[in-house]
Amino acid sequence: MPNAYVIDAVRTPRGKGKKRGSLASVHPQELSASTLKAIQERNGLKPEIVEEVVLGCVSQVEDQAACIARYAVMAAEWPNSVPGYTVNRFCGSGLQAVNNVANHVQAGSMDVALGGGIESMSRVKMGADMGDRDFNVGNPNIAKHYNLVPQGISADLIATKFNISREDADRFAESSQIKAAKAVKEGVFKKSIVPVKLEDGTIVDTDENPRIESDYAFLSGLGAVFKTIGEKELDAIALRSYPEIQKINHIHTLGNSSGIVDGAASVLIANDDGIKKFGLKPRAKILAMASTGEDPTIMLTGPVSASRKALQLAGLKVEDIDLWEINEAFASVVLYTQRTLGIPLEKINVNGGSISLGHPLGATGAILLGTALDELERRQQRYALITLCIGGGMGIATVIERI
Repeated sequence: MPNAYVIDAVRTPRGKGKKRGSLASVHPQELSASTLKAIQERNGLKPEIVEEVVLGCVSQVEDQAACIARYAVMAAEWPNSVPGYTVNRFCGSGLQAVNNVANHVQAGSMDVALGGGIESMSRVKMGADMGDRDFNVGNPNIAKHYNLVPQGISADLIATKFNISREDADRFAESSQIKAAKAVKEGVFKKSIVPVKLEDGTIVDTDENPRIESDYAFLSGLGAVFKTIGEKELDAIALRSYPEIQKINHIHTLGNSSGIVDGAASVLIANDDGIKKFGLKPRAKILAMASTGEDPTIMLTGPVSASRKALQLAGLKVEDIDLWEINEAFASVVLYTQRTLGIPLEKINVNGGSISLGHPLGATGAILLGTALDELERRQQRYALITLCIGGGMGIATVIERI
């Protein structure tokens, strides 16, 4: 089977997902197109050789409606011959898009393709694709068969079941902010950030979300976001599946959960034939990809099973991985994964994560892969594993090897 190689990976800065956010004025198809253009320019790429563009996007309505992958291709003014399709695996969408593309080139059905993701959370609000349904209930028909609760309740359930304290979560969040601030100050992300030019001529080239003031004293003073709705009715629903737990300890706040932001990313992938035919220079090899299902009530435990499956497919062990990118959807998710797999904390999210930098839902997986690759190169290390928890009780993971 042909290999799948990462040729290049780029991303936009992450702007706060609100009306006055730094990227709020940019249409998501244009935001995504900027990353396609950057891939083209950085690699001297003839876009007509790209046989597919696959983008992750979660809220595929309003400005992100229809097929935003194809619209991004058109906005980038790439040839009409380049097709595109959009995927939605919730928070894992961006990594799923990259994995789909890797599968395509491994199968030999195409030689060069691009995967990535886009989410403009300032323009298309989280949950906008649910219509008038209750966001806390989700799908009422599925709720007849499962004890469904929002992700925040699931994150607090993980914390309760696996003895993760509020202090643990806040200390982790503080470390995310410290690492991100250091990375931004030292220009660690500059290698792969695509500056975005606004209509007024302003250039946005730096992540907007990190908050320097978010130290432990500040974080520990924030209120638990899901406590009120949980104690009102949702905790009782979750505990039907976990009767051994008497009460859920609500530890998650706006400070130790992921930030709402805008962002886009693109990852160019090719197989051996593509590299030879078009003179492309690979930066990494994709060794393994995995997705798994979990109990939809506790929901966010998937990174453990997905990572284990990916490691098995790659023929590697936890200790072989030099760098881990575990999406910081909620602090408890990362800490549960770290403790369960026995990962040294110093290998995880070394430049911060979604708590500090933000989580543009459909793009994050592709962003994290690029971040991991850049850091492998910076440190001259070999293996990285990228993993995300996913709504509905799923996990996704990808293992890459630096070349």
